[in-house]
Amino acid sequence: MEAFTQHTGTTVPLMNDNIDTDQIIPKSFLKRIEKTGFGEFLFDEWRYLPDRTPNPEFILNEPQYQGATILISGDNFGSGSSREHAAWALDDYGFRAVIAGSFSDIFYMNATKNGLLPIVLPLAARQKLAALPAAQTITIDLPKQQVLADGEAYSFDIDGTWKHKLVNGLDDIAITLAYEKEIGEYESREKLYK
Repeated sequence: MEAFTQHTGTTVPLMNDNIDTDQIIPKSFLKRIEKTGFGEFLFDEWRYLPDRTPNPEFILNEPQYQGATILISGDNFGSGSSREHAAWALDDYGFRAVIAGSFSDIFYMNATKNGLLPIVLPLAARQKLAALPAAQTITIDLPKQQVLADGEAYSFDIDGTWKHKLVNGLDDIAITLAYEKEIGEYESREKLYK
């Protein structure tokens, strides 16, 4: 997993409340088992017209938002099913963080396990961020737990365990491998008793 310390990027505002995982990545695209290749289907039913051409009225298709890496959204982001593919699709598209009013617990966990930083900010802060010009960058400083934009700093909370994992780029496998020596010693001892 890629470490997340500081990230500077542009934003795209999708201020809808209650964006669920089926809107993030429709179930018809959940046939892959690898974590890649889902970005092209992110917000599929909103991004594309029935003939699969880009919907010119959807914000991610607007030229000024191409390459945005920080999504600004409403309340209750990632509700619905527990599909981890939603975090994979956001990451594969190029997002490094989602700033919302709240997240479903399962989506929040899936995001952090995959290196996608979920940030909770109040509506007033999100409205200010959403109103920034498309080309203006903001910086997320995870060690300081701040979003820095337009001369202002917005503080956010994050559990210390998740912060440690993200800052150090540690997923569950990497954490297990940190104990590889001890695991090997344990396995050697167990062989002696068999």
